[in-house]
Amino acid sequence: MRVVVVGATGNVGTALLRALHTEPRVTSLLGIARRLPDRAAEPFRHAGWAAVDVGAEDTDETVVARLADQFGGADAVVHLAWLIQPNRERELLRRTNVEGTRRVAEAAARAGVPHLVVASSVGAYSPVGDDTPRGEDWPVRGTPTSHYSVDKAAQERVLDEFEVAHPDVVVARLRPALVFQADAAPSIGRAFIGPLVPVGLLRRRRLPALPLPAGLRLQAVHADDVADAYRRVVVERAAGAFNVAARDVLRGADLARIVDHGRLVEVPPAAVRGALAAAYAAHTVPVDPGWLDMALAAPVLDAARIRTELGWAPRRTAAEAVEDLLDGMAVGQGVGSAPLRPASPRPAGSAVVPLPGVSPRIPDSMDHYLFGLYLSDHFTGATAGLERLELMTRTSEDTPFYAELAEATEQLRGERELYRDLLAALGVPRRRHRQAAAWLGEKAGRLKLNGRITDRSPMTAVLEAELMRSAVLGKIGGWQTLREHAADIGLDATRLDELIAQAQRQVDLFDRYHAWARERAFRTAAWGR
Repeated sequence: MRVVVVGATGNVGTALLRALHTEPRVTSLLGIARRLPDRAAEPFRHAGWAAVDVGAEDTDETVVARLADQFGGADAVVHLAWLIQPNRERELLRRTNVEGTRRVAEAAARAGVPHLVVASSVGAYSPVGDDTPRGEDWPVRGTPTSHYSVDKAAQERVLDEFEVAHPDVVVARLRPALVFQADAAPSIGRAFIGPLVPVGLLRRRRLPALPLPAGLRLQAVHADDVADAYRRVVVERAAGAFNVAARDVLRGADLARIVDHGRLVEVPPAAVRGALAAAYAAHTVPVDPGWLDMALAAPVLDAARIRTELGWAPRRTAAEAVEDLLDGMAVGQGVGSAPLRPASPRPAGSAVVPLPGVSPRIPDSMDHYLFGLYLSDHFTGATAGLERLELMTRTSEDTPFYAELAEATEQLRGERELYRDLLAALGVPRRRHRQAAAWLGEKAGRLKLNGRITDRSPMTAVLEAELMRSAVLGKIGGWQTLREHAADIGLDATRLDELIAQAQRQVDLFDRYHAWARERAFRTAAWGR
């Protein structure tokens, strides 16, 4: 079987890659993502990759054609792509989540794919006021105050319409409970909690009590168990809707025990909602009160259908899934993709610059101020370079270099985080005013029109390639300087050699992009060929 997974770098996508890699009936696996992962890392190295943004601001026809090209010859397409953040950009979320699903479905039909499997959610269901388990026949009209729930219900309607228009395509939709795994912990923290909440305290017995809305009940399922459900649906070419959830339903007291102290403070839901609304308005949390409304109104899932028809059974309980998530939060666990990038500090065994067991320091033989200023300036340069490369990547979707630029963007993001961690380890201030100035300078540089007012100038690509090539050459100098003093500072010279080699490959990329852009920039009607 040839299987294509759209949104293969996220929480469920990474788990599904693991599951499909071990499935003998799957002989070809293609991952599609807006931003490509580290393709040498697990589990991404077991798949081919293509970069397509299902929510791109291009015409539907353009995106559908891109997807259909990738779907050719597939026996099944699994659509998992979904944006949760930025929560405040409602148009972007709907374009990606609802219209993105429509685009994927139309592309599957155009490419002759016989089986379409789509990620829905418990959030698609209409609200309930009791604990009676609901099967797949419960209405999917969503919680009106939750934009996530509204969009999930709209996605279901897209699939209903598609089934009528394309009866030759077998359509399945999975409606899982909350999906947790340790690798997704930083991603879930960024999406729902934000940087101000010390999530590590949840696994260190340091919270005096766990405050939760009164009456909260929670169903969860481990990502590996959800992946197994998808695997079974794919290989059996199953149709229809399937609830996916572990058997245990967690309440406040259960969650308090999981965080190791068992002390629970139940807060009236209205008070929690008011506090959440105020925090959201103040931009101190990333989610609005609609998420709480959905959590309190979602039904308990009855997963009997997938158990009886496909033999699925969860290997972990809901409590174990939550425990795995909290353990991941405590250490900042993650994997090599943009959605699931590790938090800082990184988990033990990850590739970082300091030598294992050695605390890096600036030795007395070096000028602390000058060397610290040097490192801070390279961090500032990485900040500005990342902003520029993100823009360059977004505007290059219709070029042959989009996938490589997307990958380089994630490499630069990781390098910037590495510099940030190194500055913290050495006790060097970041000098935020310099970073702010670099950020403003990069934004101001975008105002240069390059001879065009209403559209992007072809010359801009030439200048961007030159700018990024120069920036990467400067970055190589920074890595070489650290390599020169690695022994004195306590850094891993091998890792620095890898970063130098990676930067040299980036120079080659910008050389090739520059050659492609300069050949087209100054010729009439040459752009895009």
